[in-house]
Amino acid sequence: MVSKPIFNNAASGLPAGWTIKLGDSPVIGTAIHSGSDVGRACQSLMCIPDPDRLREEDPFTEHFIADFPTQIIVHRSRFQVDLNRAREAAVYRSPDQSWGLRVWREPPAEDIVDESLAFHDAFYGELRRVLADVERRYGRFVLVDVHSYNHRRAGPKAAPASEDGAPDVNIGTFSMDRARWAQVVDAFTEALRGQDFNGEPIDVRENVSFQGKGEQTRFVHANFPETGCAIAVEFKKIFMDEWSGEPDWAAIERLRAMLGSTVPVLEAALRGMT
Repeated sequence: MVSKPIFNNAASGLPAGWTIKLGDSPVIGTAIHSGSDVGRACQSLMCIPDPDRLREEDPFTEHFIADFPTQIIVHRSRFQVDLNRAREAAVYRSPDQSWGLRVWREPPAEDIVDESLAFHDAFYGELRRVLADVERRYGRFVLVDVHSYNHRRAGPKAAPASEDGAPDVNIGTFSMDRARWAQVVDAFTEALRGQDFNGEPIDVRENVSFQGKGEQTRFVHANFPETGCAIAVEFKKIFMDEWSGEPDWAAIERLRAMLGSTVPVLEAALRGMT
């Protein structure tokens, strides 16, 4: 596996913006909201407390894809630039774009916004290149777009969200041709449903709390409509305390193993497509 850090803009005061590990498989795992890095210029303008920022990021999701042949892990915080939103909405300008949270002490200057949008452009340019190479080698591919979501928004002492609308794993398929990719998505979903978590069958449902309307899955299906299947996967934060940020490493390792077990299932499903 080849690993390469990419997009290091020294002016931003940040290390490389993402890491891509290239493997020999048509299955790709991504964790584009796992990062917390924020550049010096942005830090000086932000007023959002670090715990609030962490709560809306997707920490530890890079661990869930650690067994995927190809991995794309983003280190930049979504609060500087959100890669899962369209370019025009990638920098949060007002609280209604960021769960009611006030991000900026004062609006960021246009040069700061421009640097963030350049990051967005560069990421999608690199993603296109990587996916085109996988397409060339294998004909078809699956990208598993991993995120996490909060289910205790009323507070650390309050009851969690009702399980009726908050599955342990939410599969989002909004932007794909669902009929075309049914064989792949159904195999993936059933592979996860066959697992257990803390001694109970894990609750896996499709398009319940989220529908997979993010920019990355849309980009895949718009640019690789016949050959690319992007599955959005939202893990409920049953692997950490979403208020303190404390991880449950045993739970993280269990979910990592669970997700990793789907790689050969996805490969087989792709091979079985006519």
